Amino acid sequence: MIAYVLSFVNKFQNFRFSTQSLRKVFIKYRISQDEEKEERMIYIPKKVKERFSANLKKYQTIAATQKSKDVSEADTITLVKDILAYVFGYNKYEELTSEQQIRGTYCDLAVKIDGKIKYLIEVKAADISLNDSHLRQALNYAANQGIEWIVLTNSIDWCLYHIKFGQPIDHEEVTSFNLLDINLKNEDDQRKMFLLCREGISTDAIGVFHQHAQILNKYTVAYILQSDIVLTLLKKELKKLFPEIKVEAGQIEQIIKNEILKREVLEGDKAKEIQAKLKKAASKIQRKTEKKPDVLS
Repeated sequence: MIAYVLSFVNKFQNFRFSTQSLRKVFIKYRISQDEEKEERMIYIPKKVKERFSANLKKYQTIAATQKSKDVSEADTITLVKDILAYVFGYNKYEELTSEQQIRGTYCDLAVKIDGKIKYLIEVKAADISLNDSHLRQALNYAANQGIEWIVLTNSIDWCLYHIKFGQPIDHEEVTSFNLLDINLKNEDDQRKMFLLCREGISTDAIGVFHQHAQILNKYTVAYILQSDIVLTLLKKELKKLFPEIKVEAGQIEQIIKNEILKREVLEGDKAKEIQAKLKKAASKIQRKTEKKPDVLS
């Protein structure tokens, strides 16, 4: 019987915790009041949605045709500039710079607003699949220029990366999408496209989205699932369902670690980075709580 009860924890996602209980979990691991801003929805202006509706289908067709015709990289760059202008809203003549020179080498395109490069774009021919060597090339350009955002594309696949300047320089994919698969009825698809829009730069949509991705990801959820507060909630739910059975929090924790979570979210540099960040956040909240003076009645 005990084995059955413990295996039931594997279905914990179906438990309906109270709003108050769940709120305790997220308050405990909230990073800071300033970072609550990342929870706000990315607002996509009406004019952007209208521009998507008016132009996306046309350029989906052109991109698909170019891929089938095995066009050159130069032709793909021309198409990418048109997509940036007519779908993403940039001034093609003032805000898109071709062959941006970086320490003697050239990057295909750069988005420059008010004289400052916002992100670099490395373009490959439409029929070429993007790979790690293309990414390394773009990373070298960005690192040499001190630019934290790069886009790798072949006009169909679009990948946005954030550069982390340190020793060594590192990177992470923020988002990616296939232009031919974009469905404008899907809000997530619209949001991904908006990150690259001219209006998105003005509202720092990339920064907001990236911050959100740093906080809400599989590593964060994995860490919190192993926390005392979640284990206690699971134990209470099991006790409600099976009051005659004694279940220890340690048993639930072992099932979560060994049978539910994958090793990649428990080990490795990324997992350790997130774990350290959450521990620091929890300690910070704890210190603030301890500093609060007692209220005399």
